[in-house]
Amino acid sequence: MKTITEPAREVDVIHETDVLVVGSGPGGLSAALGAARAGVDVTLVERFGCLGGNITAVGVEGFAWYRHEKTVDTEGVGREFESRAREAGASTPEPQSDSDAIDAEGFKLVADNLVEEAGIRPMMHRAFAAPIMDGNEIKGIITESKAGREAILAKRVIDATGDADIAYRAGAETQKTPVEEMQAASVMFSMNGVDKRKFIEAVKADPHTYKDWESGEWTVETTGKEDKMFSPFLKKPFKQALEAGIIPAHLQTISGTWGAVYDSGDLTYLNLVHLPECDGTDPDSMTRNEIEGRRQAMLAVEALKRYQPGCEDAKLRNFGMTIGIRDTRKILAAYDMTGHDVREQGRFDDSVGIFPEFIDGYGILILPTTGRYFQLPYRTMLPNGVKNLLVAGRATGGDKVSHAATRNMMCCTVTGQGAGVAAAISVKQGIDLDAMDISLLQTELKRQGVRLH
Repeated sequence: MKTITEPAREVDVIHETDVLVVGSGPGGLSAALGAARAGVDVTLVERFGCLGGNITAVGVEGFAWYRHEKTVDTEGVGREFESRAREAGASTPEPQSDSDAIDAEGFKLVADNLVEEAGIRPMMHRAFAAPIMDGNEIKGIITESKAGREAILAKRVIDATGDADIAYRAGAETQKTPVEEMQAASVMFSMNGVDKRKFIEAVKADPHTYKDWESGEWTVETTGKEDKMFSPFLKKPFKQALEAGIIPAHLQTISGTWGAVYDSGDLTYLNLVHLPECDGTDPDSMTRNEIEGRRQAMLAVEALKRYQPGCEDAKLRNFGMTIGIRDTRKILAAYDMTGHDVREQGRFDDSVGIFPEFIDGYGILILPTTGRYFQLPYRTMLPNGVKNLLVAGRATGGDKVSHAATRNMMCCTVTGQGAGVAAAISVKQGIDLDAMDISLLQTELKRQGVRLH
């Protein structure tokens, strides 16, 4: 491979802050809010022109679709996302759960308001380019944007990129799922022009269950209690389209869930396209799969128009602005969570919050309908090998089965808020992150409305 040598250059330091959060998805937005509410100066860097990440940029509006009557759920800033969206008219009740679907477009404004109210400095349209290191201590980051390369210095940094980008480039220990084992990526999309009454009547007349998630391409392990529960799942229209030759025979994976249907005729966060071996850390892989995902989505639209009652006059409304990635890098943390932790109600002295027994990934689907839950330890956010850095969201330490739980958006808000508060306490008390006073951390999290136990 050819190489070039970049000339050395000076980079302007454009900003200094106490806590720098990179990435504004559910984990990063929660981290920024947690730190700001704990009383330090916070800056939030985001590569796109909106905050919210998986909710807004990808279009995954089912924020807590797992919640049922007996679910013991997370409390904290994630629940605030739902309530603020509801107050703003940016949500609608979910069809199959005790939760609201969050309107992706409306939540952009909700996120703006939350950040402004907390006094956080948003810095959008800036992509992380490199860490600024002093030995094994991170001192900030370099960004790349229309303004060129810029430096931002910080006392503590929170990596909420989803892919452990900062941790990896700073030299922390990380692991990446082999591409052939990665959970499939999805191109999310929405439609409009749907006849809500006809659509819902057809769904009720021929309901799908979570057992229907199984197909010729994959099997799904459950506890059995999920198998007869109603699921907003669509398979039959795509089977008919395959038989008619509208969908090529090799695309057996086009099927999946619909999210919410509005009186206005919008059918949103259609999760029908599944793209295996899409590496979210490889831009060439992402490019191929963005294009292929949109192509498959249009096949799904045509199948729905022909074979799903209520969709006869519908059309594509929009794609998410980027592909949805479920699985890439994770840190090797001071404590890596295990499948046993998330299956068997793990308990930790350094808990930063709880999450219900909800596992979705790697062929496992367990819904939290019995009141069981696990705790998340502070140590799972603490990377090995780099000081002044925490990792929040889906890149925290853990094995494959635990990742199938902790990657979910509401769980990302738990580690996000925990990381934000920990970073703030570290700055205010002048203590290293690996010497965190857990009592102070838990006291502040409780003050912010987090359930720890």
